[in-house]
Amino acid sequence: MLTLSLDIGGTKIAAGLVDPDGALVHADSRPTPNGQRAEDVWALVQTLISEAVEVADGAVGAVGIGSAGPISLAGGTVSPVNIGCWRDFPLRDRVAAAVPGVPVHLAGDGLCMALGEQWRGAGQGARFLLGIVVSTGVGGGLVLDGVPYQGRSGNAGHVGHMVVDTGGMPCSCGGRGCAETIAAGPSMTRWARANGWAGDDAMALAEAAAAGEPVALQAFSRAADALAAMITSVAAVCDLDRVVVGGGVAKAGEVLFAPLRAALRDYAGLDFLTGLRVVPAALGGDAGLVGAARLVRLGASGHL
Repeated sequence: MLTLSLDIGGTKIAAGLVDPDGALVHADSRPTPNGQRAEDVWALVQTLISEAVEVADGAVGAVGIGSAGPISLAGGTVSPVNIGCWRDFPLRDRVAAAVPGVPVHLAGDGLCMALGEQWRGAGQGARFLLGIVVSTGVGGGLVLDGVPYQGRSGNAGHVGHMVVDTGGMPCSCGGRGCAETIAAGPSMTRWARANGWAGDDAMALAEAAAAGEPVALQAFSRAADALAAMITSVAAVCDLDRVVVGGGVAKAGEVLFAPLRAALRDYAGLDFLTGLRVVPAALGGDAGLVGAARLVRLGASGHL
């Protein structure tokens, strides 16, 4: 049987079919609607579900959902910071009604990314893993001692909302100085434009940085510094052995990872942090879909 996987974020919404070995046999994604109606976003999710179910031809045995958060495991609801029209949206029940008769498992999208990378990607072999998605926002997920860690409410791993600048900018979460206010793609773009760069988005910013444009390079340096402070703090608390960094901003490659490695050397002074490996994600945009299927497998085995 196949697992129907959903990956719901502020930039894109994706659906896929994953076989028992973790191979993605079908995938489709569309940009997340930016309108004001919750039902517009749900309509896209429902369309992607219907198309995947048709491809599966009756072989769907379960559904795994990775959603931007916060989420509520108890209620099966989601309130993504970057999907403003979804507040306490009953996602698990809606999906269960759309795919009746099969179990439905919900987790944060960062956790699903971490699970996907640990199962089939750059996190293979790691037992204490942090997965980070740097995109429209900054998300994360924790696998501790080989087991996905969701916390009390399902929101463990919300590393983008760790405070890295106590005098920093207000964040869309309601806080101030979060890593997301510096390292998320739109945050980097806003800062660069405020400092004289004339481009449009994070992709163009990465191209400018690769070409040596000073403001673009500084934007990536600021983002890397914020990410390094966040990573070091989480690693010190959780005794991590690997961090996998994915998402659209991470596709910039060395313009992000070179200053990130340099900043980590400054922050990670404890002996047990010096061996921490920080690596690019291997599965790209498919990690969340693969991880949502892994979530189903672990849930069915009673280990989640």
